Amino acid sequence: MRDSIVIIPTYNEIDNIEAIIRAVFSQTKPFDVLVVDDNSPDLTALKVKELQKEFPERLHLEVRKDKSGLGTAYIHGFKWSLKRAYQYIFEMDADFSHNPEDLVRLYNACAVDGADLSIGSRYVTGVNVINWPMSRVLLSYMASKYVRFITGMEIDDTTAGFVCYKRRVLETIDLERIRFVGYAFQIEMKFKAYLKAFKIKEVPVIFTDRTKGESKMSSGIISEAIFGVISMKLKSIFKK
Repeated sequence: MRDSIVIIPTYNEIDNIEAIIRAVFSQTKPFDVLVVDDNSPDLTALKVKELQKEFPERLHLEVRKDKSGLGTAYIHGFKWSLKRAYQYIFEMDADFSHNPEDLVRLYNACAVDGADLSIGSRYVTGVNVINWPMSRVLLSYMASKYVRFITGMEIDDTTAGFVCYKRRVLETIDLERIRFVGYAFQIEMKFKAYLKAFKIKEVPVIFTDRTKGESKMSSGIISEAIFGVISMKLKSIFKK
C-alpha cells in the first residue's frame, strides 16, 4: 500500500477524469487515487470503474447519491482515507488546473521539509495563474488578501485547493464540525490547522484554468467565502 492518496472530487468530469488519473499514476512517486463522485449524470463514475480494472490496487471510487458540495466530498474522502494507513492525504481538482507533476513537491514539503500541511500556492511568488480573465484573477487574489487580513493567517493563497495534509492534521481537526461546503471549505480547513499551530508551507505552483468541462464557481460560493470568514474568526475569538 502506498503512503499517499490523492482525493479527486468529481461532478461531470468525463472529459478529464481518465487523463488526470493516468497523469497521477505516471509520477515518479507512487500515489493512490480516490475519486469521490457526486453521481455525475455524464457517467464519470462509470469511466472510473472501467479504469479500476487496469489499476485495481491503486484506484478507488466512492459514489455519493447527490451533488452535495466540494467540502463534504473532501470530508467524505478524508474519513475514507483515515480508515486506511495513508500518511499523506492530498486534495486535487480533476480539471488539470493543478499540475500532477507538483504532487511530489507538495509531498516533499511535508515528508522531507517537515511541514504538516503544504499548499500549492498561486500567490506566494507573485500571481501564477494562466487563462483566467483579469477580473477573476483580481477576485481570487483579493479574496486571499482579505482572508489573510481577517484571520491573521500568514498564508498568501488562503483559498487554494491543491493541498497535502499529514495524517495527524486530519486526525486532530474535528471534521464533523467543518461547516462550509463550497470554496470557503478550503479557508476553514487551513484556519483550523493554523489555530492548532501546525506548520504550514506554501509551495509555488502555476495554476492553469480548465480547458474541458465547466467551472463549479458560483455567486453563492463567493458570498459564503466572504461572509463566512468573518463568522469563523469571531467564533474562534469567543472560544478562547
